[in-house]
Amino acid sequence: MTAAYQKPRRLSGDLVIATHNAGKLREINQILAPFGLTARSAADFGLPEPVENGYMFSENAAIKAHAAAKATGLPALSDDSGLCVDALDGSPGLFTADWCGNPRDYAAAMARVEHELKRRHASDYSAHFTCALVVAWPDGHEELFEGRVFGKVVFPPRGPEGFGYDPCFQPDGFNETFGEMDAEQKNGIDWNTQPPRALSHRARALVAFVQGCLQNAE
Repeated sequence: MTAAYQKPRRLSGDLVIATHNAGKLREINQILAPFGLTARSAADFGLPEPVENGYMFSENAAIKAHAAAKATGLPALSDDSGLCVDALDGSPGLFTADWCGNPRDYAAAMARVEHELKRRHASDYSAHFTCALVVAWPDGHEELFEGRVFGKVVFPPRGPEGFGYDPCFQPDGFNETFGEMDAEQKNGIDWNTQPPRALSHRARALVAFVQGCLQNAE
């Protein structure tokens, strides 16, 4: 017997963004601003970063979201995202941030991607960004949404915009890298189209979140 479909749970009021990444927080807040949510980061609450020991992006996102929801008593939104390069067997993937070291050095991480591709004599630089987004409530309930954008990695990296690996990722159908796009081009959402048009992996995941938890939820 097939279980009955249940609409996602509706979200309103205060929301914790379970991240310490300022660039990621800025992007999420820009996208959520029109929907009246009051969003604060995990750093605003002085929360430590939990150990991300999942085997999938969705598992790591859930770890962070549930930790923040439990600590604050508020719904918490978290994403886990990464760059997956086909010729590197999907790396850096789950270890996208780890390739940057501590403190984070994204220039070194992008140089490592280029080095590994050259070491393998790769001719195909196809890649994609993926984003798994989880919103968790203090009672343990969660909702999962995902987004992907396909393209290729390019070298040398280009552009000062965005953050992370943006300067070396060029999405399909564009001549610019994410690092050469302003926030509106990369993350802007056209809500007048059906489905709403969005470019970045995070924007696409957030479109699904908005449709699920802010527009069509019970």
